[in-house]
Amino acid sequence: MTQFEIPEQQWAQVVEKKGGPVVFKQIPVQKPGPDEVLINVKYSGVCHTDLHAMKGDWPLATKLPLVGGHEGAGVIVAKGELVTEVEVGDHAGIKWLNGSCLACSFCMQADEPLCPHALLSGYTVDGSFQQYAIAKAAHVAKIPKECDLETTAPVLCAGITVYKGLKESGVRPGQSVAIVGAGGGLGSMAIQYANAMGLHAIAIDGGEEKGKNCRELGAQAYVDFTTTKDLVADVKAATPDGLGPHAVILLAVSEKPFHQAVDYVRSRGTIICIGLPAGAKFQAPVFDTVIRMITIKGSYVGNRQDTQEALDFFARGLIKVPIKTVGLSKLQEVYDLMEEGKIVGRYVVDTSK
Repeated sequence: MTQFEIPEQQWAQVVEKKGGPVVFKQIPVQKPGPDEVLINVKYSGVCHTDLHAMKGDWPLATKLPLVGGHEGAGVIVAKGELVTEVEVGDHAGIKWLNGSCLACSFCMQADEPLCPHALLSGYTVDGSFQQYAIAKAAHVAKIPKECDLETTAPVLCAGITVYKGLKESGVRPGQSVAIVGAGGGLGSMAIQYANAMGLHAIAIDGGEEKGKNCRELGAQAYVDFTTTKDLVADVKAATPDGLGPHAVILLAVSEKPFHQAVDYVRSRGTIICIGLPAGAKFQAPVFDTVIRMITIKGSYVGNRQDTQEALDFFARGLIKVPIKTVGLSKLQEVYDLMEEGKIVGRYVVDTSK
């Protein structure tokens, strides 16, 4: 068996108080429990959820102090005595779902993200913004060794989440899907997964830079909410028959786009809520929802099978992740850009810097 030299101390970004900022400091390296692995995190994607965790603005308490992050790609360097499904030296990923009980009715039916005892990386347990992180072995993502860890990292949340949302929508090859927030990290991957699944992607976001990025990634149309005079009409016009998309994937971080979706989704269409704007409410007219047979659903990350399917699309070269990589020490600067709405694509942090 491969053996690794594991240090006693490591560099990490730590949220010490609600609202931040993160503190770049040295902390101890933990030892894995009987059913856990220790992963030497090489790269970690930065998700909007990480900003929410730092600010503490969701109705779910975070642990403090907290090491955020849940898109960690690295190498298993140690494992507990009960772990048989992975080996030291394997490439593995830390996801939002760090662990679950595997015994409740949700876990038994492949809905482990709904487990009442779920452990959440970078939220209820320390995550991947550190050089060495702990995860339950049953839930780590198994990353093929031919995959580059730097570009794989965002698949572990952004990729899995949008892929799951597309599956939940029930949209079929040849049909249209509107992706709201298409210029961000999740959106840039949603466009590609939609294309790989044979769907027509309509990108909705603000600004020409995001529009250019969406078109380059394969969006068949782009609707700029900052310049359009009638967003509903423009989204409908982007579909072949003008009746609107069969599904809407809502990745937005503000409330208004959730209300607009009801107006342009096709009759019998499905609206999938993924983005989590703090304090937002979803409003839909009951009359329209009934007589147009609209379905409104939430989609919350993916299970273990969804994870491996999403990674398979990536391993086959069907998903290209547009990333910008900075050192782990620069994480607060990434959060600042995120709050200013200046992120295009996905930022990844290199834990060696």
